[in-house]
Parts: sequence; structure tokens; C-alpha cells
Amino acid sequence: MGSRQCGWEHAAVTLQENSLKTQSCSSSLFPRNWELTQLQVWERPVALEAELALTLKVLETMADSSLGDILDQPLHMLHHIHSELQTCILPQPTTDSRPHGRLYHWLHRLQKAPKKVSQECLESTVTFNLFRLLTRDLNCVAKGDLCT
Repeated sequence: MGSRQCGWEHAAVTLQENSLKTQSCSSSLFPRNWELTQLQVWERPVALEAELALTLKVLETMADSSLGDILDQPLHMLHHIHSELQTCILPQPTTDSRPHGRLYHWLHRLQKAPKKVSQECLESTVTFNLFRLLTRDLNCVAKGDLCT
């Protein structure tokens, strides 16, 4: 257990250092007012899955370049969370299979992000959001109706 913690600590420090280098990013993929509680309960896992998918894509790119060994353990855990989350996503309650409203805007923003911002800015933003994703967003989805 100690080595796993050490791996996470090393990854956190390295990611924070990389994030500090690109503080000039003007784009915010994950605005401060981005709260899963603004979505319906059934929409929350959908939004979190998209957020986690983008996070994995960006972190895997970082791991391929310079941070491979450092990100191995975090990526393994994030892949596990992602696969578990995918099994929890319920079919949408309407016959219209396309998301709408706030969920649509969030998903659209995440989908377009890799084309709209530089890789450095994408890495910085995803890194900055990672700990919120793991502490607040994941917890909210797990609580379901109890998340307020």
C-alpha cells in the first residue's frame, strides 16, 4: 500500500509542476461553476464518464511522451474507475437518444476541447481538474439522489 501511495504522490507533484508551467491558458474546459448537482441524477454518470474519458486520453498522451512510469499506477486506477462507471450508465429515460440542455453543452465542450486548445493547455486544464474529478464528481455520482 505504501508504494502505491508513493506512486500517486510522485504523480501528483509531477502533474502539478507541469500544470504550473502552463498557467497562462485562457481556456477553461471545466469552469468553477461546473457542478454535477446541476444535472439530473441519471445525467451525472454520463457527464462524469465523458470527463474521465477526456482525462484518460490526455494523461495517456502525457504518459507516452515523458511521464510514462510516473503515470502507470494512476492510469491503471482511472481505467478501472472508467470501466466501472460505464457499467453504471443507465439508458436515457426518453426516446430521444441525444443529450440536451446542460448535459449536451458539457458533452459538446469536452468533445471539442482537443481541437480547440493546445496540447499544453489541455494537459494543464485536465491535470488541474483531476483531483476535483476524483474527490467531488466521483463522490457525487456514487451518492446519486443524496448528492446535493
